[in-house]
Amino acid sequence: MGKVYLVGAGPGDPELITVKGLKCIQQADVILYDRLINEELLSYAKPGAELIFCGKLPGYHVMQQETINHSLVLHAKKGKNVVRLKGGDPFVFGRGGEEAEALVKHGIEFEIVPGVTAAIAATAYAGIPVTHREFSSSVAFVTGHRRDGIREDIKWESLAKGIDTIAIYMGVHNLPYICEQLIKYGKMPETPVAVIQWGTTAAQRTVTGTLTTIAGIVAKENIENPSMIIIGDVVQLRANIQWFERLLASSAAAGATS
Repeated sequence: MGKVYLVGAGPGDPELITVKGLKCIQQADVILYDRLINEELLSYAKPGAELIFCGKLPGYHVMQQETINHSLVLHAKKGKNVVRLKGGDPFVFGRGGEEAEALVKHGIEFEIVPGVTAAIAATAYAGIPVTHREFSSSVAFVTGHRRDGIREDIKWESLAKGIDTIAIYMGVHNLPYICEQLIKYGKMPETPVAVIQWGTTAAQRTVTGTLTTIAGIVAKENIENPSMIIIGDVVQLRANIQWFERLLASSAAAGATS
């Protein structure tokens, strides 16, 4: 019987993968990888390793979750060393818990290898600390996908009144609704908001505004997923702390003059 490693690939910058995660890739017989991982990481796979793409686009799944679970079990039962390579962290909106349950059900040995999640990494690269002694002592990670038929009143009120920094994954398409609900349930309309697209990569873009203005800014700037939405007073700190985009700009300027 083989073994499965549920590995977090990090948020996009390939250097942000953990040492253990990289070792798993190097030793794998089979790697099932997602759409948002940096494919540079696959170059570390050993010769002959089987690489299986199972990424998902909004509204379109290359491979259904049940098929992914079945594939993990199937390859492990063949005695293979299997890596399930996921963007960010396997247990932060990555369905790693579902996959682990499937492995338990079939008696497959596995390990969880945490990764750096986008809510931490993308904000850091945008110069926004999710906590700060003067601005934020609480953080919530929230999915931006709406679920039809689910009563959301209690969730929005709790987020609006009880959380200093709200980090929302993949919520760009629902941004007007998100801002509307937070204001409705008590968040100040002038609360700062940042939206970070392709965080930690060379394509990173960040726009800022408030709960009342950010949806229009995002539409004007054509910001799409994958993006992180950060809501809270910590966004103000970006004006002084932002470093990565300045680094990209200086590198581009240096390249143009060389």
